[in-house]
Amino acid sequence: MAELTGRTSLEGASVLVTGATGSFGTAFVRRALDLGARRVVVFSRDELKQHDMRGRFPGEARLRWFIGDIRDRERLRRAMDGVDIVVHAAALKQVDTAEYNPVEFIRTNVNGSENVVEAAIDTGVQKVVALSTDKASSPINLYGATKLCADRMFISANHYAAHQPTRFSVVRYGNVLGSRGSVIPFFRRLAAEGRPLPITDARMTRFWITLPQAVEFVVDSLDQMAGGELYVPRIPSSRLIDLAEAIAPGAATEEVGIRPGEKLHEEMIAADDSRRTLRTGDRYVITPYLAGWGYEPPTGEPLPDGFAYRSDTNDLLLGVDELRELVAALD
Repeated sequence: MAELTGRTSLEGASVLVTGATGSFGTAFVRRALDLGARRVVVFSRDELKQHDMRGRFPGEARLRWFIGDIRDRERLRRAMDGVDIVVHAAALKQVDTAEYNPVEFIRTNVNGSENVVEAAIDTGVQKVVALSTDKASSPINLYGATKLCADRMFISANHYAAHQPTRFSVVRYGNVLGSRGSVIPFFRRLAAEGRPLPITDARMTRFWITLPQAVEFVVDSLDQMAGGELYVPRIPSSRLIDLAEAIAPGAATEEVGIRPGEKLHEEMIAADDSRRTLRTGDRYVITPYLAGWGYEPPTGEPLPDGFAYRSDTNDLLLGVDELRELVAALD
């Protein structure tokens, strides 16, 4: 990831993070404080997680703690009063859970995202970045479909805010190594117990990004955004079976089959989207279909015809030794 230099958008800003008690949210809050944010609003619905998080920031007077759900537009409006920047990280995320509870995922990931958009425009927020997922590209599961809807909603929100100060962009990346629910501690625990590591399919590949990289990428995107961009980082991928070997060398594995809604390989840029995508530095920038608010695309290199950014054809495909180094760096 590009190294940050000089002043960032967060310095002196009032910032709100939805889903702020999750792995990304907590790390981003800490980074925002380190970069000189004037005020950071922690917005989440779980009082226990907020209580635990307060213990990790003792005496930090710049933090504000709002219990609230993104399904509640009025609560969002109240929380965004005086806010300059919003990072929208709240979502329901488990693929198989979504297949059994589709309406709940729609209410949070789609309707809740609409509430974030409306509240941000109503309160005059300057910049909004929404977090997406590789599962939103050519989605085959309900979770990915809700995130694709949210992505399009945030990009199109720039039309609604054309004569307002608020601008919206999206960041899309893959699996976060070391986040809550990461496969690393799970595999280590099973290996320590002498149990085989469950592999859904020996051919399966996934994109990987570390938590600090994800945070820095969002910070960089806030600095670069004009509104309307969907940013995708250039990150490595690997076979899942190679990651298992890197985490627990020599451990037995067993194939358990692909779960409902899972893909064999993930994708962050579909071939049809690559025609409006530019490569610039450490990222790809997917430009909007329509840009009635006067969007000017960044300077970048167009992608080759038919290009698709997939975890199995990625030119940054890691082997076992490289994965072992990456995992060791997390400890």
